[in-house]
Amino acid sequence: MKVKSEGRARRQRIFEGLSVAPGIAIGPAHLVDAHAPQIPDYEIAAENVGAELERFASALAKAQKQLRKLKDKSSKLPAAAAEEIGILLEAHLQMLTGSRVVRGVQRRIVEDRRNAEAAVQAEISDVAKEFEQLDDAYLAARAVDIREVGDRLVRNLSNLTYQGFTHLAPETVILAEELSPADTALMDPAIVAGFATMLGGAQGHTAIMARSLRLPAVLGVAGLIGAVKTGDTIVVDGDEGRVIVNPTRKTLADYRRRRGAGERQRQQLQRLSRLPAVTRDGVAIRLEANLELPRETELAIAAGAEGIGLLRTEFLYMNRDDLPDEDEQYAVFRSIVEKLQGRPLTIRTLDVGGEKLAGALGKYGETEANPALGLRAIRLSLKERPLLEAQIAAALRAGAHGPVRILLPMISTPWEMREVRDVANAMVRRLKRRGQAFADPMPPIGAMIEVPGAALAADALAQVCDFFAIGTNDLTQYTLAIDRGEERVAHLYDPLHPAVLRLVQFATEAALRARLPVAVCGEIAGDPRFAPLLIGLGIRELSMATAALPRVKQRIRALDSVAATRCASTIMEQSDSGRIAVLLDDFNGLA
Repeated sequence: MKVKSEGRARRQRIFEGLSVAPGIAIGPAHLVDAHAPQIPDYEIAAENVGAELERFASALAKAQKQLRKLKDKSSKLPAAAAEEIGILLEAHLQMLTGSRVVRGVQRRIVEDRRNAEAAVQAEISDVAKEFEQLDDAYLAARAVDIREVGDRLVRNLSNLTYQGFTHLAPETVILAEELSPADTALMDPAIVAGFATMLGGAQGHTAIMARSLRLPAVLGVAGLIGAVKTGDTIVVDGDEGRVIVNPTRKTLADYRRRRGAGERQRQQLQRLSRLPAVTRDGVAIRLEANLELPRETELAIAAGAEGIGLLRTEFLYMNRDDLPDEDEQYAVFRSIVEKLQGRPLTIRTLDVGGEKLAGALGKYGETEANPALGLRAIRLSLKERPLLEAQIAAALRAGAHGPVRILLPMISTPWEMREVRDVANAMVRRLKRRGQAFADPMPPIGAMIEVPGAALAADALAQVCDFFAIGTNDLTQYTLAIDRGEERVAHLYDPLHPAVLRLVQFATEAALRARLPVAVCGEIAGDPRFAPLLIGLGIRELSMATAALPRVKQRIRALDSVAATRCASTIMEQSDSGRIAVLLDDFNGLA
């Protein structure tokens, strides 16, 4: 952390983090209230005591992990601040490790048969009151720490998401310890100018959501929350990965100029929206948009998207306790299809697990040690058939109003594709019996290539698929064994790693041999830097966040596809990602 002073009343502080969504936000700070609201209190049946203890143990382990991550982040602060915060976090960890608090909660669950949330609240309240009554002022003040630990446990038990941010003043900057994708989905860009958090990685789904909403964002900012008060003036520099608290007049003026220049540049790029994405030598590239939320549809069309290459349907399950039925999903899909006016919509079936676990589906993954490798995506849909049937039927019905495609996440075997086709055929028969309109012929059904096994088995998958969509985010994560939402290993996440590129090449060539359409819909599709490499490998469809469309189109229109093919051929001969980066940047004129 860098610190500058400007008079006694005000001090500018600059915090470094991970740049995850470009742009500059300037406005008053709003610290997300992390305190737990009213919680349920009920008696559990004797046979459910074991399950309730397991639920508490899971919340306890999650809290310990959160505190260790915060402690690791705080170690990067100046020595005095790092020591102070480190002592505090260590004290919180001690309270969660075989302490009186933990034993007391377990006793209340077993003996009183109270639900875990109520047991935590009751135990924390009793212990905190005892501390508050002590004569020693220092020990009495520790009651605050005890209550904070209790709040953290309750939040983890309840899988709480933050409420909407509609009550805030325009241009507010959100600051939080951590934000989930569901929290981010609640942000209205007309109100929220940007956000920053202490935890999170550049390739996590919260970051993807920020880019989709065009909200400047910086994640992984050590020591941020303790240095800010609600109402402080904040600058979030999503270009450089900085958060400036109480900027000086000069800093504020500089950032306002930069923000204005960025807006003028965006307006200039917007003029490309009506021009085709064609290389200098006449090769047409299809550019489509990834949608996080339906409200982005109009923005995507205005930016020149030729369709929606990836509709992430997880939004349907966020911030709610019930599951959307077929009719609700059909209404949403139909509205998007109609807005697209003949442009195709690619609907990806439910992909939840890990950081994207939705509240309504929490029961399917809450006890998993590693949700990213567990019951998620197509695995969950095939196990819980009603989930898949509702989505397939809704997609088929929406297909009666315009072109749709169905995309299946985390496919790893041809068997999974055949199972989904069986479900789709069953849904056709059901819709016929009901007398409801549906897509005829059957919409194309494709596979996300995001598991290394799928890329290596692409020849076999091509025999049972209508198209491929290469998801480079998870493909990189699974190939390199790196959690893309974890800021501590973010520097190791490298889509230019030779192993990742070879898998992309293998899958692309398998699709081309089978004459299947193949697209890239991972984050690299929206980075102009990667355009020559992807086009050189034979990719002719790219799907990306709406905000990225103009820059990628600009790069494509300045590109020669033959030269890009030669560049890609040279890159694929390399064995070092550093050398690959140099070659690609040299081709792009960045060296």
